[in-house]
Amino acid sequence: MTTDADSLMKSAARAAKKGPPPVHLWNPPFCGDIDMRIARDGTWFYMGTPIGRPAMVKLFSSILKKEGDAYFLVTPVEKVGIQVDDAPFLAVDFTVSGEGAEQVLTFATHVGDEVAAGPDHPVRVETGADGEPSPYIHVRAGLEALIDRKSFYRLVELCAEKDGWFGLWSGGAFFPVAPAAALPQ
Repeated sequence: MTTDADSLMKSAARAAKKGPPPVHLWNPPFCGDIDMRIARDGTWFYMGTPIGRPAMVKLFSSILKKEGDAYFLVTPVEKVGIQVDDAPFLAVDFTVSGEGAEQVLTFATHVGDEVAAGPDHPVRVETGADGEPSPYIHVRAGLEALIDRKSFYRLVELCAEKDGWFGLWSGGAFFPVAPAAALPQ
């Protein structure tokens, strides 16, 4: 079976007409890898060319599934592997309601997902070998969004200290960002 982006898009569009696709329930046969890549900045590429239609990217993102460390686009009848450079989504903004331990941070992704950080949608920060932080929010089913730099700078302004950590409150949960002792005095 030869799979291409067009056939995946048609299958996904049929499924999307019935509501959010239940990709977690689909386990079709693996049909091989497709030349599709999601760059660290959230840009989707097909055969080396950026996908310029936001609606198409949103549709593909709705049928994205992660198994272990691998990413797939799935429909009820086919599953193809794709490459993801970092996280498959990019959190491009957030809103804040409440204050302190009662605040809720609601993130928006570049593909239209909205997710409130909390116990079911944790925020985590990885520090690279170069010392640069990479913040993420869990979106759904093991899929994360890299929080963009401008949003991360805004988040830092909301951080508080708790138990020796500098971090964020959201949805009743505290998410460590950095050890308080590592911060400049």
